[in-house]
Amino acid sequence: MTLTGTPKRVAIVGGAGKVSRELIPLLLKVGIEPVPLARRDEQLEELEAMGAAPRRLDIEAASADDFMAAFEGCDGVVFSAGGGADGNVERKRTVDFEGSIKSAQAAAAMGIDRFVQVSAIGVDNPADPASSASWRAYVDAKREADDALRQTQLAWTILRPGSLTSDAPTGRITLAPAVPHGAISRADLAATIVDCLQTEDAVGQQWELVCGETPIKDAIADYAS
Repeated sequence: MTLTGTPKRVAIVGGAGKVSRELIPLLLKVGIEPVPLARRDEQLEELEAMGAAPRRLDIEAASADDFMAAFEGCDGVVFSAGGGADGNVERKRTVDFEGSIKSAQAAAAMGIDRFVQVSAIGVDNPADPASSASWRAYVDAKREADDALRQTQLAWTILRPGSLTSDAPTGRITLAPAVPHGAISRADLAATIVDCLQTEDAVGQQWELVCGETPIKDAIADYAS
């Protein structure tokens, strides 16, 4: 892994999502330019109005060259895309797994080392056989995407949040390699992403996180090697 310090311009794969919309103002606040990637005109307009520099990318349809073009000039990537809760089994594969693979490959090809991936809590455990096919596909896709990222030479961090909420940020979390299942606000997840981007202690770490009592920076420092 090559460490190059805090990135200055970060591509956000899944840039129109709810996590990205929490992340954008936090990146701007610390002087990191957010480049959210989205596929629809109205999304690009909304993201630009937030002060970001959005670019067009359709994760599922995009080629390797398309991903590299979208990452041009960036020195960090946040992968926060997800196929959604629409019951579409195939999209869990094409978005959550293949989207991550294509993002990591493009980052490596472009010489971008810093890569933060948003996964999900507990995905190393087999999904309940009684759960829906869509949920089982989601768990499999996230687990396999994380495994593939760990095999790369990128300066990666994998964050596995619990159930995401729209609650107000608290700035306090519980973070460790494994934590009991719980919930966390998207705002606190976004703040954790920003802090991970700003410390090389987070490189090579995979953490689960839920709401808690420890300030985010302290929680990261407690488990960073």
